[in-house]
Amino acid sequence: MSTVFNFTFVPWFRSVAPYIHMHRGKTFVVAISGEAIEAGKLPSLVQDLAMIQSMGVKVVLVHGFRPQVNEQLKAKGHAPKYSHGIRITDSVALDCAQEAAGQLRYEIEAAFSQGLPNTPMAGATIRVISGNFITARPVGIVDGVDFQHSGLVRKVDVTGISKTLSLGAMVLLSPFGFSPTGEAFNLTMEEVATSVAIALQADKLIFVTEVPGIRIKPFEAASDDNPIDTEMPLEVAERLLAQAPPANTPADIAFYLQHCVKACKGGVDRSHILPFAVDGVLLLEIYVHDGIGTMVVDERLESLREATPDDLGGILQLIEPFENDGTLVRRERTEIERDIGNYTVIEHDSLIFGCAALYAYPENKTAEMAALTVSPHSQGQGDGEKLLRRIEQRARHIGLESIFVLTTRTMHWFLKRGFVQVPIDWLPQARLGKYSPDRKSVVLVKRLPLN
Repeated sequence: MSTVFNFTFVPWFRSVAPYIHMHRGKTFVVAISGEAIEAGKLPSLVQDLAMIQSMGVKVVLVHGFRPQVNEQLKAKGHAPKYSHGIRITDSVALDCAQEAAGQLRYEIEAAFSQGLPNTPMAGATIRVISGNFITARPVGIVDGVDFQHSGLVRKVDVTGISKTLSLGAMVLLSPFGFSPTGEAFNLTMEEVATSVAIALQADKLIFVTEVPGIRIKPFEAASDDNPIDTEMPLEVAERLLAQAPPANTPADIAFYLQHCVKACKGGVDRSHILPFAVDGVLLLEIYVHDGIGTMVVDERLESLREATPDDLGGILQLIEPFENDGTLVRRERTEIERDIGNYTVIEHDSLIFGCAALYAYPENKTAEMAALTVSPHSQGQGDGEKLLRRIEQRARHIGLESIFVLTTRTMHWFLKRGFVQVPIDWLPQARLGKYSPDRKSVVLVKRLPLN
């Protein structure tokens, strides 16, 4: 075995281990668009889902079938009809949807049944169970349009799904629901996945889609200066939805985003929009620190926000003990008050228990993260990591390529999170002039990913 392989594999595997522990026993609702299946991505997605489940994650898989139904309609000489972003399901379209759903269900079940030696599925025994877990109602007539056999989710059989997951099986849901009278309704994959995630209070809702995510400047073209926004607070997502035009096609900004927002407001902590074009996209999002695609997060649960002048007293009270013991450089009240807009805080019950500041040096494409502080009563709960991610996000939003810190006592913590040590003269000239040799602070830098 190559020694080089050892030196690359072992650190990588160790870096993944914390995420394996973190996600064990959690429930993920994964929605795969019909476009992903049409593009031939089903085998690799199935292999990755099998690995994810083998590491203790409970998976509910929802598949779409938009292109497959359109193909069936074309074969029968009928054109697909849409309104308000929803298919108008007449009797012919309903037959086509049933045929497509049946075919895809068997394809997915067959894919999870494979177990050839020397493949990721070798030795895997994945039990896939589907059923009438969704009760539906008709969309009805909207703005004069009769949607006929198109429906909306009325109820999710939470008990049935939960019991199935507890048996170690994967739940497979097609975008179909049934009424108490026995009628079948064609649903959207997005609504089924969102409704199930909310009903189960899932830990993650993941859409594997044809879009790469949502860009930092969503209404501008893709470029190096306009990368994918990997972490979008719910508040920002709601604002964007209010600005975006109504969603009619999957390429529209609001198409998947509206469901991510709905899920987060319904109690799902994390919702994701991931591109199926990237091989291993599920693994990259779940088991890699920086992730991929766009994640919508309800930070109101964590009370993570930018500081206001009203937070000055709380920040001073928080950092004072750390200034007294020499962990932080002492800052005057007037200085903090002047720079209050640079601070991010974590608040709970009107009490600030974490903060960090961002001081940008745009000419050097970098910024200093300063005053990173978490109350001793809250340490060990990941709040420092949340503050770091928000500071990284703020730095990316203003076009910076890196962030740096000066530290005397927490070097190890930063090194574990992707920082590397650099010489003192790496500092921007404006910051180098303020450097105090007496403190002997170490300079650590982290490059910010473009997407």
